Amino acid sequence: MTTANRIRSVVQVLGGKFMTSPELAAVEAEAGLPPRSLYLRGRSAVLGDVPPKVAAELFGIFPHWLFDFVLPAATAAIDASAAVRAYSESSARWSRVNLSAASEPGRLAELLFRVVDAADASGLALFAGWKNAERPEGDVERLGFALMVFRELRGGLHFAALRALGVTVPEAVVADPEGGRARLLRTAWPEDAADALVAAAERKPDLRERWRKAESITDERIDELLASALSEGESAELERRLAELAAFAQVPASVEA
Repeated sequence: MTTANRIRSVVQVLGGKFMTSPELAAVEAEAGLPPRSLYLRGRSAVLGDVPPKVAAELFGIFPHWLFDFVLPAATAAIDASAAVRAYSESSARWSRVNLSAASEPGRLAELLFRVVDAADASGLALFAGWKNAERPEGDVERLGFALMVFRELRGGLHFAALRALGVTVPEAVVADPEGGRARLLRTAWPEDAADALVAAAERKPDLRERWRKAESITDERIDELLASALSEGESAELERRLAELAAFAQVPASVEA
């Protein structure tokens, strides 16, 4: 198990927790947005007014009808710059509630941003947008933001690896032991559509082998980046601090892919 694999769970979980949080819902209401729309509008707005069909391709995991239904009203309600500010504010509020007791949050944020800033963002649209977005000032808020941007980095690399191996994002969800039909249903796929996706994915006899290879490739690229951006001591420190954060936040440990 590599460093990238060991830190995957804490980055994935804590980098995305605010996206479904009460704090995001509160900011969403304050901004006058329809319920459950700030995630789609705010996350994509870092690239401007992204058309629904394009946003659906960027996010990958959700059915296209969701973007056709949600984004037009959300785009009419708030411009792109305000949507980015609202999305960042929801991350900041969540971070103040959930990460304030973390040890030296500014130091962990600094290490994460060192890796993020060293990463080539070409071809990774959402990561490129958030890598270059305005960052918060406070240490706790910066930590939450850094976790989110690092998550966008890993997600972009993983999507690229999946497509290179001929696996769609919904197929990857089916192959993932932590995903499957239940996760498809949680991400707005109707039951009949989820069943059809599972059936089609299962017809690929080597689907899980391809998915495991994509996970391995993603970890390899993250490990290379860690080695280029940080010294051995700093990489070990990053892993230690993330492990402490995972224990503090009760994030399950990663299982080897």
